[in-house]
Amino acid sequence: MADRDERQNDPGGTDAAGRQVQPAGTGGDVDRPAEGYRSMIEPRTGLAGALSPAGGFGVTLANMFRPTVTEQYPREQPPTKPRYHGRHQLNRYADGLERCIGCELCAWACPADAIYVEGAENTPDAQFSPGERYGRVYQINYLRCIFCGLCIEACPTRALTMTNEYELAGPTRAGMIWEKQDLLAPLREGQLSTPHPMVEGTTDTEYYRGEVTGSTQAQVDWVAEHRPDDPTLPVNAAQGATVPDLGETRLAQRAITAGAHRQGGAR
Repeated sequence: MADRDERQNDPGGTDAAGRQVQPAGTGGDVDRPAEGYRSMIEPRTGLAGALSPAGGFGVTLANMFRPTVTEQYPREQPPTKPRYHGRHQLNRYADGLERCIGCELCAWACPADAIYVEGAENTPDAQFSPGERYGRVYQINYLRCIFCGLCIEACPTRALTMTNEYELAGPTRAGMIWEKQDLLAPLREGQLSTPHPMVEGTTDTEYYRGEVTGSTQAQVDWVAEHRPDDPTLPVNAAQGATVPDLGETRLAQRAITAGAHRQGGAR
């Protein structure tokens, strides 16, 4: 109360430059210059003053005389930047084992609560990733995802990354929830589908360091014994076997995107 009374009784004064200022409290808590204040910025005169209103529209006027650039989407898909944050992908190691260990750090880091993960224990007969655990359930709700990339920063094994794919629109809410089989990276040549044992004589440390560069004959023999019809086996791949895409949501998204491109006149 005493401070307030002092401000109300303050008769005002001059500032450091000798200018008269209003008493404190008359115009808020901030002292303001009294009438007769003169700006230190010299006003424009002459031709510069006459053209100053047009100076604010300099960018607009400059672009009026440039050719119009229109992206012909979906006839022509514009390329994205290399670090564009698009659809997520669950990566694999060189021998086909999954990188995800089910730690749920990505779900905890997500500010939109768009990721749901359930971890499970690896067993000798069902080894999906190096180490003790793997991601049994992995879901991303793209109705919530804001593509901020915090999830990939939190992943300790670089299992989760973001691709350049941005066509994710769909007609149903359920179709916007992508499951693990929709997010898994496709198997490349030389990789074996999971589950299968780790490379003999290694631990998860060698996998994390990038020392595993491919599958071994022991892993191929194990898969041939337990899944002789596996299309990723070299003998089956040589006979023309193809790995089926198990991602139902991903396949439905491809069909929706293809239909939209045809409707838009894409070539």
